[in-house]
Amino acid sequence: MRRPVILVSNDDGIHAPGLLALARALEAVGIVYIVAPDRERSTVGHALTLHRPLRVDQLGQRRFCVNGMPSDCVNLGILGILPERPSLVVAGINHGANLGDDVTYSGTVSAAMEGTLLGIPSVAISVASEEDGFDAAARFGAILATHVLAQGMPRDTLLNVNVPANPTGVKVTRLGRRTYREKVVEQTDPRGKRYYWIGAGPALWEAGEETDFAAIQKGVVSVTPLHLDLTNYQAMEALRGWEGRLGARSRRKRARPASP
Repeated sequence: MRRPVILVSNDDGIHAPGLLALARALEAVGIVYIVAPDRERSTVGHALTLHRPLRVDQLGQRRFCVNGMPSDCVNLGILGILPERPSLVVAGINHGANLGDDVTYSGTVSAAMEGTLLGIPSVAISVASEEDGFDAAARFGAILATHVLAQGMPRDTLLNVNVPANPTGVKVTRLGRRTYREKVVEQTDPRGKRYYWIGAGPALWEAGEETDFAAIQKGVVSVTPLHLDLTNYQAMEALRGWEGRLGARSRRKRARPASP
């Protein structure tokens, strides 16, 4: 039986221990190709490099680094580097959790999102704390990859996985909501000019039994299905009544005579 091809990427860079642990674990599942940024690209979100050429260096057998973003790596891997279309994209293991609203900033989650946009089943894996190591997350990544390859994935959906130290179970969750206090810190440099640090305050979480944060707090693996269709369908119905009023105002504005 032909072994599946698996593309692995991350946002912590080609030399990150989480990436290497994940790739080693997935070698028991399929033929692993690594295409990852040449340096850390954390919190870059779903950025694509369109204003300059990208350069790829091959560091070993099926191991490549790119001077771009995580989404660039997955895009290049699927459309340009790999000799065939992969059966699965796995991003990670991220050095730290990707919970709740933080998924919108995460380069690791965005790498999985890029795979999903290109029609490949995709998973993002993070550890709750890199101090706990990557062994448990790597083992779970291999188990989950085997299951996804066998069962498939819902359309336009990726899995965001967070793994605590010594997990005692698995729970399918929804995204939590994160709030910040004292998020921006203002300081003054030696020349008297102001500068700011974003994200300097401690994070607080809204409580919720079904959330990814609650699962991690209980010591179980959180598996959150994320859907790429961001449309709020309930809001669409609520906003239908705006169409006539907005259209009328737009027509009146166009009909208004020009000023002399």
